[in-house]
Amino acid sequence: MYIHDLSCDWIDHPFVRSRFAITSEAEIRKIHNAGIRQVVIDAARGLDVQDAPTLQEAQAAIEEEVVGIAQAPVRPLRVALGEELQRATRIRQQAAGLVRNVMADARLGKAIEIGTVQPVVQSITESILRNPGALTGLLRIKTKDDYTFLHSVSVCALLVAFCHSREMDEGLTREAGLGGLLHDTGKALVPDEILNKPGRLTDAEFDIIRRHPEDGYKILLQTPEVGQIALDITRHHHERRDGTGYPDKLAGDGISELAQMAAIVDVYDAITADRCYHRGIPAAAALRKIYEWSKFHFNPQLVQQFMRCVGIYPVGTLVRLESGRLGVVVEPHETNLLAPKVNVFFNTKTNVYIKPEMIDLARGLGFGGAEKIVGHEDPAQWKVDPMRFLVV
Repeated sequence: MYIHDLSCDWIDHPFVRSRFAITSEAEIRKIHNAGIRQVVIDAARGLDVQDAPTLQEAQAAIEEEVVGIAQAPVRPLRVALGEELQRATRIRQQAAGLVRNVMADARLGKAIEIGTVQPVVQSITESILRNPGALTGLLRIKTKDDYTFLHSVSVCALLVAFCHSREMDEGLTREAGLGGLLHDTGKALVPDEILNKPGRLTDAEFDIIRRHPEDGYKILLQTPEVGQIALDITRHHHERRDGTGYPDKLAGDGISELAQMAAIVDVYDAITADRCYHRGIPAAAALRKIYEWSKFHFNPQLVQQFMRCVGIYPVGTLVRLESGRLGVVVEPHETNLLAPKVNVFFNTKTNVYIKPEMIDLARGLGFGGAEKIVGHEDPAQWKVDPMRFLVV
């Protein structure tokens, strides 16, 4: 058979390639040992399976379930996206610089100064409370040079938003945010040539990367002000519900709720980002992948709650409307995640940019609505940058 997709997050699988022909029993064992329970095969390039659903059937079934998840209400925003973007831009820059300094200190064996970290977590939290889409939308823009630092800021922001959407205690939310910001501290001890390698990692290099949760935990243990929640998130954000994660191979509810939430957020941000060896996938597609993987790797209820938190079509997602126009999602609707506000700017029928227009998909004909989303799109396919049109 020919493997087309390993159906798992590529940050955690040990294979040099994601697409390859199966040539030995050893490769099958390696797939199974990596915690992969199902794969997508290419029947045109290898043997088929008689009773397996087609890729289209599997995707249609997932989409039907996602539509059901979208029915739950979301929390209202305090301020408009445009109002928060400028503040969010400053916070993004400040937080990335802080994580860079934390990593540099950790590499030199210096103690982490929690007093400098906590105010940044507070700024991120306040921005999320005003409008979560502003900061989380901006944080989707990463380069390979700043990925490691901005990924930590993203995990912090998304985890705070996740806690807030679940109406968790404020103190708990702040501690979770601290854990999110520091969760990858152990990567400070990973050599740059491995961390920034342009190709897939070898087994030996992969083993070095897999040490970072434990290394980060040991570094944070030397910081008295770091609480148990941040330590737990740092050590266990790569654990999986079926026991196939690392470093402790915890399973089920043996993994704390916040560490399970951090695992979902960590994978979501990682697979939506462009890396030196892999192009990121659109946020809407990433949510559907994680939902699919939740059968084994994540808590399905938490995944569904996370999807409601960021939206079935997260802020910044490029979507296609029934009319053939493309737009960027700028704000979720309070009760219908399938009908966000969208800024349309491109016509796929004529392949040209059009005058940007804000459409509220929840409104009726004559009020800017009477359109609906038919699917999400990959900006690279259309050679457009939806983030340019986040604000009208």
